[in-house]
Amino acid sequence: MWSFWSRNPTKDFPYDLGDLINSHLEESIWIIQKGKKKGSGEAVTIFRFECKPGTEHLLDKAKSALKRIKTLRHPSFLTYVDSLETDKIVCIVTEPVEPLPSYLESAENFTNEQKSNAISYGLHQVAIGLGFLINDCNFNHNNLHLGSVLVNSSGVWKIGGLEYVTSNNQENQVPSITKHHHSLDKYNPPELSDSSSKSSSNKWSVDSYALGCLIWEIFNGSMSHQNDLKSPGKIPSNLVAVYKELIDSNPKRRISPLDFVQRCRAKGCYMKNPFIDSMLFIEEIQIKDQTERNRFFTHLNDALNSFPPDVCKNKMLPQLIIALEFNNTGSAFLGPLLKIGKLLNEDEYQTKIVPCVIKLFAVKDRATRAKLLQEMESFINYLQPNVVNEQIFFHVSQGFVDSNPVIREQTVKCMLHLAPKLSYSNLNEEVIKHFARLQTRDEEGGIRTNTAVCLGKIAKYLHPQTRQTVLIPSFLRSMRDPFVPARIAGILALSATQTFYSLCDTATRVMPALCHLTMDPDKSVRDQAFKALKGFISKIEKVSEDPSLAEQMEADLNASGSNVSTTLAANWASWAVSSLTSKFYRSKPTSINPSNNNQISSDKTVNQQTSRSPKLTDSDIKSPSEDSINEDGDGWDPIDEPLSSTVHKTELENKKSMDGWDNEDIWNDDEVIDKEIASANVQSPTKLENSEDNWLDAQLRPNNKADLRKPSLSSRNIQPQDVVKTELDDNQDVEKERPRRPRTNIERKTTKTKKGPMKLGAQKIT
Repeated sequence: MWSFWSRNPTKDFPYDLGDLINSHLEESIWIIQKGKKKGSGEAVTIFRFECKPGTEHLLDKAKSALKRIKTLRHPSFLTYVDSLETDKIVCIVTEPVEPLPSYLESAENFTNEQKSNAISYGLHQVAIGLGFLINDCNFNHNNLHLGSVLVNSSGVWKIGGLEYVTSNNQENQVPSITKHHHSLDKYNPPELSDSSSKSSSNKWSVDSYALGCLIWEIFNGSMSHQNDLKSPGKIPSNLVAVYKELIDSNPKRRISPLDFVQRCRAKGCYMKNPFIDSMLFIEEIQIKDQTERNRFFTHLNDALNSFPPDVCKNKMLPQLIIALEFNNTGSAFLGPLLKIGKLLNEDEYQTKIVPCVIKLFAVKDRATRAKLLQEMESFINYLQPNVVNEQIFFHVSQGFVDSNPVIREQTVKCMLHLAPKLSYSNLNEEVIKHFARLQTRDEEGGIRTNTAVCLGKIAKYLHPQTRQTVLIPSFLRSMRDPFVPARIAGILALSATQTFYSLCDTATRVMPALCHLTMDPDKSVRDQAFKALKGFISKIEKVSEDPSLAEQMEADLNASGSNVSTTLAANWASWAVSSLTSKFYRSKPTSINPSNNNQISSDKTVNQQTSRSPKLTDSDIKSPSEDSINEDGDGWDPIDEPLSSTVHKTELENKKSMDGWDNEDIWNDDEVIDKEIASANVQSPTKLENSEDNWLDAQLRPNNKADLRKPSLSSRNIQPQDVVKTELDDNQDVEKERPRRPRTNIERKTTKTKKGPMKLGAQKIT
């Protein structure tokens, strides 16, 4: 009757059992399995004990372990999640873990330094946990060995096997423990078999000895007998001395687990390494000040290569994300974040790294912005086009108008990575508008040079109509730049993008401009102009010999994106393509102070950088044919090109004399020329006749005072009484007085003789 109302707890257990992961069945009473929570799919590990005939005495041990794991809350012990307890079954649900032997097998893929760091930090955590259990909780573990230590997904070692935990309130008493399997007796200290020494031990003696056994097994494998402990084997030399104090035959001389940690953390000892220092710091990062955090992140980036990958992904990265969310982190934070991001798969990167990158782009700190632009290549492939256009491009575009040249230069260079993901309006309107202003008005020659280089590289992503409007005027304007590398960049970019020019434009616009540069004062410019000119002449010649090639060339004019054919470009101007792809002009870098959020460098530094001749360096990306280009002298290698001393002296003067240099509409040369011609047109003769203020009338003025006298009255047939002369003002310059225009016959007939009182200042001529 009552069975209908009874509840079966095993059916209501909210977890699904998975694969078996237990590796030491005989040394543990537990069957360890992977599990997932029903509904959410959250991964867990399930420790399951089923009471079978002959194992009834172990049911109490399983229930005791469940009681201990519920009450022990410490980072070094297994994290309790849920449990199930019946008369026959005990299940303990914990965080996802794996036995230590399995973890050590997978650690064989680590480098030697990574494996050493993982073991040192693991022993540190186990010793800290034992110290907490013995000193703070007044318990002894009594079951520490290789199978009772587990490792979670963050690489943190956790203490399990709590079925033999006893109280240590009685001083100098060695607990009498009976293990369920004889294979565990080898981990018992010698005094447990010697009744005469039971009254002369410390409360940590048993667990300290077991810790020594654990150290030996980690480095040498499974222990078969206690005599194996006499030979350290592969235990590191800086750990041997402390290890021997743990397994001392006299229990009174054994050091406690906390003393073990203190001894190993001394300078030059086993646990004194950057990895443990970093792990301890990251756990307390919330209470550290900004200076300490910046110093930590600066050194962390270089040290990450020696950290175990699982620790970086699952332990270090979450702490970094928390630090970004709740603290004002500087640019030093970005390096470790992106380096750890390389260890993640695409889904993990999208959920963990991309939100951090988006948030950092909105930071006002210039050093952070500069670091983001420099590292753009490492994370751009993970950014979706809608994220780039809607959340990132606005912040990036502000770098085009930044007062610091480093930001402007890096903003131009990062367009090479952003261009494939930008929308039509952002790329063909906003970017081109900013490029136009930088190319014509930026005071830094290096930035003007890089603008031309970058425009040549992203030309294939532009809309065909935009290419037809922008490319030739832009590169021709670079070829008129007073800065020598800018002129060279214009020539190379023009040659590298020659597939986008019609045959008519090639013959009428490009080649005449190159001919003009063959007379350039700088030899390197002349050399590049001649080589480019030869390439374009070869193009025209091939079309003349084979008119069918014209159709293929004209097809490239309207091609977009990756559909652009580069076969002909490689044949006609391969040296220009490879040079343009592999070279960037780099000005001398300006120091960036991460602590200054408003100004990277003072105006004085910027002015000094402008006046100096910047040095030229190679780009980080080099084409395969770059070496051959430099050997033949065909490539542009700015490192070896000394800048002409006259370039900087006359740069500003030449800017003013260049056509359309300061004009807003810089892309259309024809419109600029038309405006200038219209402004210089002379007015028509009819207008000049009726105007007294034009420049021609001024040239006709007499040059001396004698010519200022009025014409003879008799010659004009004018009666003296009909003429009234106004006196000249004494302060008026006589040379500025103009002769009166002779009146017509109609005006003379309509003139009446003035009678009556005369006006003030007038006199009658007799």
